[in-house]
Amino acid sequence: MRWKLGGILIATMTVSALLTLWWQAPGAQAVPRETTAWQDEYRRPQEIPFPDQNPYSAEKAALGRMLFFDPIFSASRFISCASCHNPGLSWGDGRARAQGEGPSAMDLRSPTLLNDAWMPRLGWDGKFRDIESVAFAPITAAANMNLPEETLLARLAAIPGYVRAFAGVFGKEGITRHTIELALATYERTIVSQDAPFDRWIEGDADAIGPAAKRGFELFNGKARCAGCHSGWPFSDGSFHDIGTARDRDIGRGRIFPSSVKLKYAFKTPTLRDVARRAPYMHDGSVATLADVIDLYDRGGIDRPSRSELISPLGLSELEKADLIAFLETLSSPPHDVEVPTLPR
Repeated sequence: MRWKLGGILIATMTVSALLTLWWQAPGAQAVPRETTAWQDEYRRPQEIPFPDQNPYSAEKAALGRMLFFDPIFSASRFISCASCHNPGLSWGDGRARAQGEGPSAMDLRSPTLLNDAWMPRLGWDGKFRDIESVAFAPITAAANMNLPEETLLARLAAIPGYVRAFAGVFGKEGITRHTIELALATYERTIVSQDAPFDRWIEGDADAIGPAAKRGFELFNGKARCAGCHSGWPFSDGSFHDIGTARDRDIGRGRIFPSSVKLKYAFKTPTLRDVARRAPYMHDGSVATLADVIDLYDRGGIDRPSRSELISPLGLSELEKADLIAFLETLSSPPHDVEVPTLPR
């Protein structure tokens, strides 16, 4: 895979050096050198990474956008990809657990699609190796969109506008499972969180976030240990951890690796971009508010062999908890318009 990050340089230093160096800008309040080093790790990349086997084109992304918003992808012709990944809800659905065409809610919450282009594996348990491999799982699942692959291909082939669009992008290959996967993945890689107050602060606007948020940033990277998992500009390490919340048969990545002690109850680290707008939280939507999330981490979760070494009681004060929330709120970008395409019929 080719990663196009626009030449961003991330400096690394030893922990002992970070704790002893300080930086002073002319006329500015002293800032710990450790803080400025942390800031470097959170700068937005300049370009979206597209894989060599599925390079970007505007035509392919436009086709993928039509497919994403088209309810023809569900048996009832009522549910589209955007039903569970609504741009107005930060590309989630606002539910505790996803609701498809089945009579009951599903076991897991609909994850946001923000910044999936930077994620090495997809799905709460990481069963998808890339974005291309995700598409047909929800489409064909009976509890989700409930549409057999052959039915979808026939529906698309019966619409001249789609026939022309696929031919224009993929030539003679036309409408196939493979080309649907490529088009959807190309569009979904363009779903990127927008500029937030935190990003402006990272780029040098000292007034973009307030004092409480700045204290929260230091807690996030220090005492609260959040950055151990929520790292880098997407605020996710893309990995899987047991944070001490899941129980019983809800074992996450442990289903894929049943002999692994550490992966039992482990779920993917979600991005924190737009997190203040994406309640409820956790893989199953079991935590209602950000304050509840911080209280959960402060308690340390269930103590068991699979629990991440990063999870233990934190001893946060009420002021420190409030500062963490103030910081997390700076990760939300202003609402912006997302164009819904005219669908071929």
